[in-house]
Formats: sequence, structure tokens, C-alpha cells
Amino acid sequence: EALGLFTGIGLSEAKARETLRNGALSALLRRAVLQARSALGPALDKATGTLLYNAVARLKDPKHLGFLVGYIARREILTDLQLTAALEYVRSHPLEPLDVADFERACGVGVCVTPEQIEEAVEAVISKHRAELLVERYHFNMGLLMGEARSRLQWADGKTIKNEVDLQVLHLLGPKTEADLEKKSKAAKARPAPAEKQKAAVVENGEVGTETRSLLEQLRGEALKFHKPGEQNYKTEGYVVTPNTMALLKQHLAITGGQVRTRFPPEPNGILHIGHAKAINFNFGYAKANGGLCFLRYDDTNPEKEEEKYFTAIREMVEWLGYQPYAVTHASDYFDQLYTWALELIRRGQAYVCHQKVDEIKGHNPPPSPWRDRPVEESLLLFEDMRKGKFGEGEATLRMKLVMEDGKMDPVAYRVKFTPHHRTGDKWCIYPTYDYTHCLCDSIEHITHSLCTKEFQARRSSYFWLCNTLDVYCPVQWEYGRLNLLYTVVSKRKIIRLVETGAVRDWDDPRLFTLTALRRRGFPPEAINNFCARVGVTVAQATMEPHLLEACAREVLNEQAPRAMAVLEPLKVTITNFPATKALEVLVPNFPADESRGFHKVPFQPTVYIEETDFREEVDKGYKRLAPGQPVGLRHTGYVIAVQNVIKDASGRVIELEVTCTKSDVAEKPKAFIHWVSEPLACEVRLYERLFLHKNPEDPSEVPGGFLSDLNPDSLRVVHNALVDCSVLSARPFDKFQFERLGYFSMDPDSEEGKMVFNRTVTLKEDPGKA
Repeated sequence: EALGLFTGIGLSEAKARETLRNGALSALLRRAVLQARSALGPALDKATGTLLYNAVARLKDPKHLGFLVGYIARREILTDLQLTAALEYVRSHPLEPLDVADFERACGVGVCVTPEQIEEAVEAVISKHRAELLVERYHFNMGLLMGEARSRLQWADGKTIKNEVDLQVLHLLGPKTEADLEKKSKAAKARPAPAEKQKAAVVENGEVGTETRSLLEQLRGEALKFHKPGEQNYKTEGYVVTPNTMALLKQHLAITGGQVRTRFPPEPNGILHIGHAKAINFNFGYAKANGGLCFLRYDDTNPEKEEEKYFTAIREMVEWLGYQPYAVTHASDYFDQLYTWALELIRRGQAYVCHQKVDEIKGHNPPPSPWRDRPVEESLLLFEDMRKGKFGEGEATLRMKLVMEDGKMDPVAYRVKFTPHHRTGDKWCIYPTYDYTHCLCDSIEHITHSLCTKEFQARRSSYFWLCNTLDVYCPVQWEYGRLNLLYTVVSKRKIIRLVETGAVRDWDDPRLFTLTALRRRGFPPEAINNFCARVGVTVAQATMEPHLLEACAREVLNEQAPRAMAVLEPLKVTITNFPATKALEVLVPNFPADESRGFHKVPFQPTVYIEETDFREEVDKGYKRLAPGQPVGLRHTGYVIAVQNVIKDASGRVIELEVTCTKSDVAEKPKAFIHWVSEPLACEVRLYERLFLHKNPEDPSEVPGGFLSDLNPDSLRVVHNALVDCSVLSARPFDKFQFERLGYFSMDPDSEEGKMVFNRTVTLKEDPGKA
């Protein structure tokens, strides 16, 4: 019956079936169609049907639906333009009763725009732009004429205006010529000024552009979209105003002083990853950009999966990224208040104790609970029994009486778990769910902007419903797109599998993209924040290539990491005519581009070590480094060396070179300068590549065998006998250096006295072989 009803108003059968899958939407649409039929008869034309469908789909608060349907049925709202204005009006005037005369003025009820008025308006606009039209002819932006004519006649039909514009332009210019049909040539792009070259690359959904705005500037821009504290934006879809809303907002303002308040609410059951970095930057950054404050609130409602190490690591990472929480709170701080509110929800007839099993209520079309209408007193007694541990796990839940935006019915508010809590111990054996806890904790902490990722949009209706049902201050929820990276996994469950199988060492293995792993690998926090700024605060999900994050790291490390020299595969070189009887001291600039930032000294003596790859016995075309008959310069020394003798072991492998040196100011200029070490320190160097071979290791179509089958066997290469110059002797874990010609490296916490360990963060330049 419903399918026929919906196809009868012009919906395709596929669209009608899709609508039926959403119980809340289909119930409202059925109500609207039946109301319109009672006024217009059983045959509704497609235009009216489309208006009805749009009204139902776009009006999240149904209390004004009958009012709007009446105007559509009486044919007083005839266009989508009028409907949009009507929806805007009722959203921005949430308190009943509506001022009918003001409403009708706002959405053009009864306004009749005559053909003569349209003709006069278009004539006035064309007269205004006549000179430009005669010069540019049909290359002129006709949309400008349309827009100006529409602004003069708000309720005029757009198609009629366009026809009139086309007619009058034809009358003025005559038919199009060949020149009019040619594409307008693009003006030559001006070469950027030097300052413009410093614009940062912005990446949105994989597309790279340029942008000079910092993250704070972007977030100040976002503020234009958001309500001010205490001025809840009634245009926010689903926001419901009750008779107590204004009083609660007044009280809220008295407490907050009108200050922006946000929160970062991680679950303490795993380590933060690169996607969380965007959330941290958005929540803390938005508050900072607008002179507000941000809470770090642990969503600790699932004691089975929470460990103290996660609480500690999460706070460390927030502070490592440069943010200081206004306060560190826990959902468990409010367990007593949340329980009191749960009792109140039952008393108001909006929650009930249910005995359906978890599997029975999964999905979007589960059978209705047979206990939905049980008496309030019975639910109160049973909820108390749940609290006292009289029900086993899974035998009873407390469910809320609402239908969510995605059609999911009666989400669970409390469930039984006989697991001690790390903070409350054995006090509770019932724990609240995210759907119940989150909005109420936001209310308690007087959060002004509850910023969360797009997948929580389906919970927006329950967020507003619960605050308003309990008559407590209701913040506004805003959603933004997640940040994902290719060639990795960030799921806690999957990272645990990687650790358990030995594919990685732990959560901070530098091949992962957890924040602890990125820190260990040597990524500076500024690089991560810059990366988040370049991705931007987009609504759409952003999936990025890792090399874009690596580019941000290079920019920061180029300014932060002092230079040193290291050799990964050492080849001994003896200088037979060394110019001194003892070691010389060579001054090496910490930052060659800015020598005012100081120098460090390294010894230079008759025995030095170079990279094996910097010597060849046979010279290929294009090879510029050391070879017999082809000298090279030693960086920073002022000397050029030339091969005199090649010493090999029994297997024919080159183990030593004997060379002579010449001052570079008298020698012929060499083709290349190479790095070297002398009196070096032994060290271990870890070289990292991508952990996975495919861009989307979790996609079964790309990796049919599952993500564990996609591991890159060459993701880690350990060089055990590397050498580094003595300038790094006093380095501490996480200190960063640029090893000349090799890349950026960070000292690993595994380092011990006598055994330094360095992780390669990134190479000096992006690997052209990377996608």
C-alpha cells in the first residue's frame, strides 16, 4: 500500500523502496501524502508530490509538517524556491505559534510576478551592462544578468527569466557570429612573485592547490559557519527548541561567559593515529582560534578494553602536538549524574528495560521490542536490578524510545558488564553507551560546539533528542570529514593483529601511522599540524598519499634538523699524503643555508670512510663519483682525493682505497663532492618503507587475501655497522639530524651508551618511484 502511495506522487519504484527502508521518513511522507490527498483528491501531480517529498526529507522537526503540507495542498507554495524559504523560516522560528502573515511574506505566498514585471526587470539589467555586452557579446557572463534579474524579482520563475534574458540579448546583439562561437582565450597566467612561491600546498580530497592560510586562519573562517556561543543556530538540521531552551541558554552563558568550548573525546582503548591528529587540531585549534578552551575528555565507558597506558599515551600525544587541555575529564566522572538522568528518562516514559539479545536488535530493521510499552514502574525496578547485578551480561539493556536519522530504532543507553572499571572499581556493573553518554557529557561541560566526524551524523538526532527530553542544555553537533591515509591501516583491531603476528613491534612501530609511531620515526609535531592544515577542514572524507605528509616533514626538518655526516655501508680510505701529522679540525655548518646558526667541528685524519656506492672501478657514462682517474672532493674539507691503489680481499671485494689529496683551490674542479666520516661513532640505522604493498590493504577487491597478506617484506632494513660523525655524541632520543645526502634521521629510544640507533624519517627528496 505504501509503495503504491509513494509511486503515485511521482517517485520511481527504486526511490520509493529506498524511502520505505527509512521507517521515520516513510511514516512522515505517508502522513503528508494522505493530508494532501484529502485536500486535492487521490491524483496528485508530480510537481506537488516532489514538493511534499522535499518538505518531509528536509524538515527534520516534524511539528510544522502539517502546517507546510497545508500550504502545498492549497497550492500557495508552488516552487522549490518558496519551499526553501518556508523551511528556512520555520527552522529559524522554532517557538510556536508561527506568525502566519510574517511567514507568508517570507516565502512569497500570494505573490504573482507578471510577464511585464519580468520584462521590465531584465530590460533594466541589460541596460546597466549594455556597454560591456556590446564589447564582449556572447562571451559576457549571462549568469550575472540572470542573478541580478532574480534579485529584483525574488519569486519569479527562473526559467521564464532565462527565456526573457535570452530574447533581449538576441535583440541587442543579433545572432551569434563565428567569433562568438570561438572559445574565450584564457589570459596568460602572471608569473608568481617570489613571496607567492612560498604558498603551501593544500590537498583536498587528493587534489593539490595552493593556500597561504594557517590552520588557525582556516578555523577562524569556519567560525562564520557556526553559531556564536549562546546563539544556538536554529537552522542546524534536527535542532529542537523546547519551551526551556532560552532559559537554559541564558544559564549556559552565565556559566561560560560566552566563551567557545570544545572537547576532544577519545576512547582510551588504543593509541591515537593520524586521523585523530585532524580531530585534535580541529577541536583544540578551533577553540584557540576563537579565544576559547578545549577539554580532553576520555570516553571511558567500556572497561573491558581500556588500559592506563592508553590514557597516558593519548594525553602525551595531545601535548606533543602543542595543545594544552583546559581540563582533563572522564565520562566516568559523571556516572552518578548519568544514572540519575537514566532514571528520569524512564519516569518520563522515554526509556524502558528490554530483554532482546544483541543479535536481535542489530541492523536497521530489527523487530520492535515486545517490552517497549512496559509500565514505567516495572522498568524502574528492573533497571535497579540491573544496577545490583541481578541480570547477566546480555540479559537486559536500557533502551531509549527514539528513531535515529538512519532509521535505527531505540538505541541502547545502558548495558550490563561485570568488569571492574579502572577508575570506579566495582561500584558499577552497568555502563552507559556512547549514544547516551556523549551528548549529556557535552551538556554537563557546557560545550558550545560538539565537533565530530561525518559518521556520527546519524547520531545527531539522538544527541538533540536526549538533551531536550531531559530538559538540559543542548549544544550543537557539527560534522566534518575524516582524514585517512593510503598504504596503511589505523583500526585498533587490525593494529593489534599486526602486533600479535609480529609484523610490527608495537603500537609505536615507525612503519605505522599512529602518532606515537610517527613521533618515534622522527616526524616533528609541526609537520603533522601543517599536514592537517593543508588537508583543510573539509566536510568530505579526505584520503591522502603518505608522501604528502612526508613533504610536510621535509619542510619542517629542513629548518630544524642540524646537519651531520654518516656512512651506511663504509669503505675505508687511507690518504697516503695527508697534509698534517695529526688530525685536522673541520668546521661544518649546522645549517648551510644560514651559517649564522653556528658550526660544529669534526676531525679529519688520514683514515676516513666513504659510502661503498661512492666508488666504482669501472666508470659508466654519467657516473660522477670516485673512480680510478676520476677524483672527487671531500665535503667541507677543502681537499680533492684521487685513487692510487685499490685493495681487495681474497674474494675480490674492494675493502680499502689508497688515495692522495690535493687542496681544492689548486686541483682541477671535481665532478662531485661526497660525504665521509673520520674517527666515527658506530651506530645502527633503520630504514623504513611502506608497510603494505597496495594503496588500500583493507579493500578485498584490491587485496583478496586480507591485509595481513599484503605486508611489504622490505618495509624495514636494519644497517648494523653504520658510522656517524662525533657531532651527534650528545644526542638524546627523538633528536633529529639531516645526514648529508642520505635523509633526515631521528635518534631512537632503543639507543644505549655505546650503541646509538637512528630511524630514517624521510629521504631528502621524494622517491619518484612512489605513487
